[in-house]
Amino acid sequence: MIKLREAIKLQEEELKEIKQKIIQEAKNSQLNAYIIDENSLDINNKGVPILIKDNINVKDWEITCASGILKGYKSPYNASVINKLKEQNLTPFGRANMDEFAMGSTGESSIYGATKNPIDQSRVPGGSSSGSAAAVAGNLAIAALGSDTGGSIRQPAGYCGCVGLKPTYGSVSRYGLIAYSSSLDQIGPITQDVKDCALLFDYIKGYDKMDSTSNVNTPKDSTFENLNKDRKFKIGILKNALKDANDEIATSYSNLVDKLIKLSHSIKEIDLIDSNFQISSYYITSMAEASSNLARFDGVRYGNRANDATSLKDLYIKTRSNGFGSEVKRRILIGNFVLSSGYYDAYYLKAQKVRDYISFQYSEIFKSVDVILSPIAPNVAPKLGEQSNPLEMYLSDIYTIGVNLAGLCGVCIPVDTNSQNMPIGMQFIGNHFKEQDILDLALNVESNLKGE
Repeated sequence: MIKLREAIKLQEEELKEIKQKIIQEAKNSQLNAYIIDENSLDINNKGVPILIKDNINVKDWEITCASGILKGYKSPYNASVINKLKEQNLTPFGRANMDEFAMGSTGESSIYGATKNPIDQSRVPGGSSSGSAAAVAGNLAIAALGSDTGGSIRQPAGYCGCVGLKPTYGSVSRYGLIAYSSSLDQIGPITQDVKDCALLFDYIKGYDKMDSTSNVNTPKDSTFENLNKDRKFKIGILKNALKDANDEIATSYSNLVDKLIKLSHSIKEIDLIDSNFQISSYYITSMAEASSNLARFDGVRYGNRANDATSLKDLYIKTRSNGFGSEVKRRILIGNFVLSSGYYDAYYLKAQKVRDYISFQYSEIFKSVDVILSPIAPNVAPKLGEQSNPLEMYLSDIYTIGVNLAGLCGVCIPVDTNSQNMPIGMQFIGNHFKEQDILDLALNVESNLKGE
């Protein structure tokens, strides 16, 4: 597939040919990365086509968050990132499959069926931005937008072998993103390589008055134009965290550290809070916020509603029972529990204290290092249906959730393959608004791996 930085130079007729090819291949593909919708695959929309995750509003498109409760609902407005794309002669093109309401790490909880990994279709592509990553890695999209609440851009990018950036919280507008967890969610790019990632990030970043979480301090300089693969960094490596990873991931991590040393970067061992505390804080926080954010989907204002309800209460119960999938229901129930009287202090308040400590620990670490190197997941992409136990799925996020809890930026790049030729991704984590640092380092490693 043509790179984004090459596609922006093409004439409209050439772009139409690319769009026609995407439509044909998406319909014939077995990956189930696209939610096939003729309205969202209009070749007459001018601009470079960018695949859009199904929780980002595009005016007049159906938007469902891959959930039955929103089937048939059409967006009345554009998300701010969509308007920014259009300003740069890019156009939203196609709806990407995803885990329902972005709740999942495998891409299997969608009302449209599971997305498959393009490297091995018996495996998951990761989630929740499953369709975005699978399409980019499977040559079905030039680039895509996803959202990352606890690794939902970086983990599927790592599983599929492409590049995914979780920007600093507040650097990209969340206006028009259907929220899972408002204090954690962040829109970001999934691309074929680091240069495209920097370019697409530049197109969507920036302060937005429509978003109360948008940050006025977001750097305005072009990340893409300032890319410099020759910069040297002090990189923090994890001493104890690899105990959770399998041998292949641990070996790839160690090999990458050796490569970074040969590339003249300096290395410092660091300690992070035990992953169990990060997982507990993350899931209590995210589920509590989800129970509040999803309360609006009640059959009255949006999407589908139960037709056989006998009272308002019955309407709420039947609509939500029929409309939400099992994982979404599970998270809503747990979220309501941790916010309930008698449990708020014991669970939610304590989770926020741990979150504050995690943020403090990262700020202390970044006083002595520029970037942190971390795995994306303990394993490569699992087989479809393998993570049937929800706890197993939650534990797959152990390396990515800290970035969201602290509002940091992180980029995943493919660095290796395992014995079965499945991609192994690693992430570079940067301090707030240090996307330039992590993308420069990622480009340095990517160029070396490609022999450039």
